[in-house]
Amino acid sequence: MEDQLLIDAFAKRGVHAIRVDWAGGVDWGQFDAAIVRQTWDYFDRLPDFAQWVSEVSQSTRLINPPEVLRWNWDKRYLLDLIAQELPTVATERVRRDDHSKTLSQHMESNGWAEVVIKPAVSASGYETHRLSRQQAPSQHHMWARLVAGHDMLIQPFQHSIIDHGEISLMVVGGRVSHAVRKTAKQGEFRVQSDHGGRVESYQPQSVEIALAEAAMQTAPLPCCYGRVDLVASDAGPLIMELELIEPELFFRLEPKAADALVDAVLAC
Repeated sequence: MEDQLLIDAFAKRGVHAIRVDWAGGVDWGQFDAAIVRQTWDYFDRLPDFAQWVSEVSQSTRLINPPEVLRWNWDKRYLLDLIAQELPTVATERVRRDDHSKTLSQHMESNGWAEVVIKPAVSASGYETHRLSRQQAPSQHHMWARLVAGHDMLIQPFQHSIIDHGEISLMVVGGRVSHAVRKTAKQGEFRVQSDHGGRVESYQPQSVEIALAEAAMQTAPLPCCYGRVDLVASDAGPLIMELELIEPELFFRLEPKAADALVDAVLAC
């Protein structure tokens, strides 16, 4: 449905757009531009996707730019946001095969009683786990398995996700176009629909809008579109993730935003 809204919006401006499979052997040189939208399997095929990005960017204009995609597909970009003093969920990165400390020791050194762990390259809650310090010792083998295969991120669990959900702001052409609130189902902390999460329209606060637009400015190059996920804290909103590759943009809740994206693509 959302791709069709985008295709229709292009058609209203006299531009022909079609949906194709990124890995489908397409002649990309026939297009004036390629907009990355639902490559949701990229993280599981990163070498293939990285090669695709390099090749396609030689044949046509890639939106968002390849430099942005390369920066964004590894969640270590969160450390860049932290370095630029944007309010962001605290994050520790543990490199692949670094078994110098147990998960319990990482938690103790950071003073975190409960954490979320996830691969640095992942999507849709893949291998994302919530653990307390009491649970960590019994999950040693799981942690060792994950570190053996991935760079990993450790973050303090944000309890406001349970009470208030996660706020996603869509930023098109540098400005927030609309926002949604995502909430987890009972007994779950992951808000993605894959895990039973729900989504509803949301009227963002001015501080949330300002933070989302500032977050988009941290990308290596200007972006036509993106999504900024925020979570509430006692100190104000914090950046949870910055989605610049294949964010769901929830056009079904705000169809006019598809027109805004088309205008941004034609202008950028």
